[in-house]
Amino acid sequence: MSSLITPRTPSGTMELLPPQQRAFQHMLDVIRQGYERFGFTPIETPVFEMRDVLLTKSGGETEKQVYFVQSTGSLQQNEVPDLALRFDLTVPTARYVAQHERELAFPFRRYQMQRVYRGERAQKGRFREFYQCDIDIIGKDKLDPLYDAEIPAVIHAIFSQLDIGPVTINVSNRKILLGLAQAHNVSEEAQTQLLRAIDKLDKIGADAVKEQLQALSLNAALVEPLMALISQKGTQLQVLQALQNTACTHDTFQAGVAELRAMSEMLAEMHVPQDVVAINLAIARGLDYYTGTVYETFLNNAPDFGSICSGGRYENLAGHYTKSHLPGVGISIGATRLFDYLQRSQWQGLQHNIQHVLVANLSPALRADYLALATACRQWGLNTEVYLENAKLDKQLRYADKTGVPIMLLLGDDEKKNGTVVVKHLAKRTQETVLRADLGKTLAVLMGEKSLAVE
Repeated sequence: MSSLITPRTPSGTMELLPPQQRAFQHMLDVIRQGYERFGFTPIETPVFEMRDVLLTKSGGETEKQVYFVQSTGSLQQNEVPDLALRFDLTVPTARYVAQHERELAFPFRRYQMQRVYRGERAQKGRFREFYQCDIDIIGKDKLDPLYDAEIPAVIHAIFSQLDIGPVTINVSNRKILLGLAQAHNVSEEAQTQLLRAIDKLDKIGADAVKEQLQALSLNAALVEPLMALISQKGTQLQVLQALQNTACTHDTFQAGVAELRAMSEMLAEMHVPQDVVAINLAIARGLDYYTGTVYETFLNNAPDFGSICSGGRYENLAGHYTKSHLPGVGISIGATRLFDYLQRSQWQGLQHNIQHVLVANLSPALRADYLALATACRQWGLNTEVYLENAKLDKQLRYADKTGVPIMLLLGDDEKKNGTVVVKHLAKRTQETVLRADLGKTLAVLMGEKSLAVE
């Protein structure tokens, strides 16, 4: 007799039971609807890309995390695979836009919600297979900086709808720190190292950042104003005033300040609360391709969890694939990581149930009535299941409890004769008998709907 293989999943993956999967899908649906309300259109790209396309902008560390794809027997020994699993959605989007450039309308407003893969060490909150939910606005030749202000409005709308607690959207503009450095003739290499050091402020503290800046042999006249700016706290207006008072006339610095000010004004016009968006000049983002506005979003009740949504402005998205100039701005929500945290924090969205109604089976002779009831409920917009097996009511109730369905409909011989239906609200442990003609209105009240499509 052969031994059984132990069923198990690879480390760094997330597999959910039905109640959690429904909640996860609810979270994705809210994100998707939020993106679409701001005019973003969906795209999908293949899970694997050509090796040379995927690794165009990657460095050695990125390549070490890539999963390469090889079909059984398709390669000779020691032959390098031509395909690799995507490690983010940015590179595939760059390829997509370059490939379909003539068919797209610009600015191109895209959203993409798919799995990505990274071969990093699996640990708490870090996955090898995970969902990213991205948006980008991509221009042809130019993209007005005002588009940058739309991004915090999108973030605020989505996280408000998810109701995961208060969040703070930290925004900055890399031009400000870069302009200050350029005014002091700092080399391009040192500018990159400067931004990377500042981006570690929350992790290593101000003293350690200052030491790293001094180790770059920067002018003392630059280090002090840099430290003052990244330590600046207060309202948007207060930080903008501090920037205005900074003695720097460099064009790059002034452009960054102007873009931040325009963003602040537009956010007010879009009715995004002032306390939701904070200008935090220490947000530099470690990725070198960001050229202007940058974003980091944090949970106020769990600041140590890290950013739940980040991104920024880049000057040329698809420079490796086309000679066209395609600037853009975008963000990414790490959905798998966020949901992992929400499960541990007892997020109320975990109670979301896509199955609204279960029609009980009290008599096989009434099957046509049960199917008719279910059809009516579905026409009213309610997700409805019929219990088709012949089983005692207790077993059907246990099934309803385990699946989490909130409403159960019972119809026996007496109800059929009287033209009624028993409606059980399982969560509240109540029931009432209603006329079949009034069933839709009763369900609308119980489900908290203003109205159903009841004729």
